Amino acid sequence: MKFAMFYEIPVAKPWTPQKEYEAYKNTIEQVKLGDRMGFHSFWTVEHHFLDEYSHCSNPEVLYGHVAAVTKNMRIGYGVRLLPKPYNHPIRTAESVAVLDLVSDGRVEFGTGRSSTRAEIEGFGLDPHETRGMWDEALQHIVGIWTNDEYSFDGKYWQMPPRRVHPKPLQQPHPPIWGATSSVDGHYEMGKRGIGLLSFTVGNPPENLEERIVNYRRGLADCTEPVGKFVNSTAATFTMVHCSDTNEKARAEAEESFVWYPRAAGHHIASLAEWMEQRGQDLGNYGYAGEARKGEQAGYFDHLNMDYLYDSGAGVVGDPDRCIEICKRYEAVGCELLFCLLNPYNIPHEQVMHSIELLGTHVIPELDK
Repeated sequence: MKFAMFYEIPVAKPWTPQKEYEAYKNTIEQVKLGDRMGFHSFWTVEHHFLDEYSHCSNPEVLYGHVAAVTKNMRIGYGVRLLPKPYNHPIRTAESVAVLDLVSDGRVEFGTGRSSTRAEIEGFGLDPHETRGMWDEALQHIVGIWTNDEYSFDGKYWQMPPRRVHPKPLQQPHPPIWGATSSVDGHYEMGKRGIGLLSFTVGNPPENLEERIVNYRRGLADCTEPVGKFVNSTAATFTMVHCSDTNEKARAEAEESFVWYPRAAGHHIASLAEWMEQRGQDLGNYGYAGEARKGEQAGYFDHLNMDYLYDSGAGVVGDPDRCIEICKRYEAVGCELLFCLLNPYNIPHEQVMHSIELLGTHVIPELDK
């Protein structure tokens, strides 16, 4: 199993004029260390309007800088939002190709459609259209990358015959990934022949097993992959913090490890609440409805560090304990573990020490 660095770039209140600046500068320093410590890749989200939770709204600018200050790590979109009007397929194809060229072919192209009211309402989307837009955009992007001249006349986008420049360095194109939360969605990612970006925040590793089984079943049923090749890698993300002792790691991580899944749950539940207010059925956002039920039952507010620590719902502890929990992820079929190294407010120096310990002790034990 390989390890990736994963970032939301949170900015905890109270906000000061330097807070966002420091968040980005700290991220860059952490990435430079991660590149030396053996991490496979660096990924960030694309989020909008999510106060404190994520101030990473235009990550490709960051990716260009990361490409310049790293040598080994791959650079992943985790994820690029494809629905209209977040990002036009032409602009996505161009942006990813440029990054692939300047990074010497190190791009991983993760895709998604977003799952919060703040973003979907803020950009004026109909939630029932986002899956169709994501599907169509992927087809156009692959067509642009793999044809000298290309045109399309879809439901959401049209383009007369054009040569779109530049093309990616990786041939036929960078690996494609898709993010999903639902069990059924895991099957759909497999059936499309793209890499799996799953979620296990607030859940023990064993909860991933059924989802990966569904993903593998989808891969077996894949007859027409979206891309020109099948990316069959299964990845998930979880919160990770390593320190010298279990007690120290737990104390350093507790505020952030409790805050993050609570905030994530409320953001996702907000979408279901909004759709219900509009009289809409949830469609393929059923998982938002489950989050809404959990919110109404008080589950998020009762989520605590005792549960997260004891169940392994976060990788936290000394190197030996982190190895033990990571092996549970490997046992259920995870091949790439996204490490959310600062879910909320872990100080930079502690994150740097965690990266060092993970690279020195944990990664060599599993990435053999």
